[in-house]
Amino acid sequence: MSVKEKKRGRPSGSNKQLSQKSIMIMAKELMKSEGKIPSIRKLATHLNIDAMAIYYYFSNKNALLEAITVSLIEEIHQPKQQTDWQDELHLLCVSYLRLLNTYTGLLETLLSMTSQGPADIFTERFSMIIEPLELDNTAKKNALDLLADYLHGFALALHCNPSHELDISEYIKGPLNFYCLALKHSH
Repeated sequence: MSVKEKKRGRPSGSNKQLSQKSIMIMAKELMKSEGKIPSIRKLATHLNIDAMAIYYYFSNKNALLEAITVSLIEEIHQPKQQTDWQDELHLLCVSYLRLLNTYTGLLETLLSMTSQGPADIFTERFSMIIEPLELDNTAKKNALDLLADYLHGFALALHCNPSHELDISEYIKGPLNFYCLALKHSH
């Protein structure tokens, strides 16, 4: 009778393809297909490794969660300098909504996280876009909070009614134009 030996901890030399990047790629694929962050065990099974090998690359599940969500949010639109702020804001919002629509469990994950890493990325890009408006800090925070709440509500509505095929870019154009008009006249 033979017993399959299971190795724990650091990956063996024969498994050189395992890396933070390969773990992240698989985690994103699973999240896309299943609509939620995969468990460490499920991730390990799909990578054909022992679950403890993942802890060689990520200190705990929260570190993995942070890395996955930051990696996903970094995919949203990166604003360009010297372009129309309203166009840039539209591109940022559309890219964020498309990301939330592609990874259906991402919104719930982001809202339940204690870490601010993913939110900081969106906030930084939003701040860069509205910089020409020279809003004070209170107005910036209010503008960000209102926009985030609108986008999250829109994403939730998309998630609740996935049968509707709609052009996100066209659908948010009116409300976003109204929002931009309010921002322009807020100071």
